[in-house]
Amino acid sequence: MPVVGHLVELRNRVIISAIAIALGAVAGWFLYDPVLDILQEPIRTIRDNGGRMAEINFAGVASPFDLKIKLSFFIGLFLSCPIWLYEVWAFIVPGLKRKEKLYSLGFLGAAVPLFLAGATMAFFALPNAVKALTSFTPEGGTNIIPAQDYLSFVMIIIVVFGLAFVLPVLMVGLNMLGILSAERIKKSWRIIVMLVFLFAAIATPTPDAMSMFFLVIPMMTLFCLAWVICVFNDRRRKKRLIAQGLWVDEDELTDEEKND
Repeated sequence: MPVVGHLVELRNRVIISAIAIALGAVAGWFLYDPVLDILQEPIRTIRDNGGRMAEINFAGVASPFDLKIKLSFFIGLFLSCPIWLYEVWAFIVPGLKRKEKLYSLGFLGAAVPLFLAGATMAFFALPNAVKALTSFTPEGGTNIIPAQDYLSFVMIIIVVFGLAFVLPVLMVGLNMLGILSAERIKKSWRIIVMLVFLFAAIATPTPDAMSMFFLVIPMMTLFCLAWVICVFNDRRRKKRLIAQGLWVDEDELTDEEKND
């Protein structure tokens, strides 16, 4: 296909993705009130049970409308993610080989639900995060939180949790491509555990351990599951190479054969 053809295809897929996001944003406009009500629940809990004033503050006249636009667009991105991710995949896949197409389709099929699962998990960690961070408010102080800042904080928590759940899928993808072996992952398990805890500590900016473990436990579970998949894939690859005569197991060689 000539360059112009690729550009036309790219334009068409961008238009389809934009329409999907726009329709999702329209749905998000009608879902704004219940979603915002859920997001404000941690603030109400602090106000009702914490013994101090805590409110979402709209600084300007247009701030409520601006917040509704941003939250609707954010909801639209989530609702339409299967469509625009497919459009990205469909644009890239013609340049891939058959095996790479299958790998990319499997990656997409696993990454989308895992990202949504991570985003859902973020809602369980959000109340602890808000409670822990507002606990530093001095005695007699109040928490008048700008609505835009609060929305940005929530979006960061949701996106980070979603990406954290996708990392094990990336590990399986590297194994499928022959870049990362299960044995190498096993030897590096201490580093992986340390990086998971470090990532969770940075991703959940709260002083309480509970919010961090909301991320650590599912991440470690997914990493273990990904490692098991890598083990089976390495065994399958080894059997295929042995059948083709392209694999020599050093444990079965004699000392003279090893020296040669």
